Amino acid sequence: MKPRGSRHELGISAELTELAKVRQWVRVVLRDFPANVVTTAVMVVDELTSNALRHGRAPYHLRLLTGAAKLRIEVDDAGGEPARRRTPSDQGGRGLLLVERCAAAWGQLRRAGGKTLWAELTTDPDPAGAPG
Repeated sequence: MKPRGSRHELGISAELTELAKVRQWVRVVLRDFPANVVTTAVMVVDELTSNALRHGRAPYHLRLLTGAAKLRIEVDDAGGEPARRRTPSDQGGRGLLLVERCAAAWGQLRRAGGKTLWAELTTDPDPAGAPG
């Protein structure tokens, strides 16, 4: 049974080595969710966190918000530049495309002192509720 309406938060440092810690944290927090949801959430969190660490500024903060049929992932950073999709190349540019394909919805909010990138995943086991 999935926990409903919970909020989990994690602050991280500016080191790229934090990505392993973040992935493990997501697996622990979502341990009661179906494996496919956990796998997708780990991938999306990894991409949003990587983006923040590479292109944003500290402080960095991650939230997982669970609801009845969705999981909202939020990653804050203090960078002023909005995140943008880039043309994929040998140097990268696939992260936000991957998030777009995995998430039911995603976007960013500009706020005083930085921005929040967010993505929502469907957790409903009914395939009709999955993004297409």
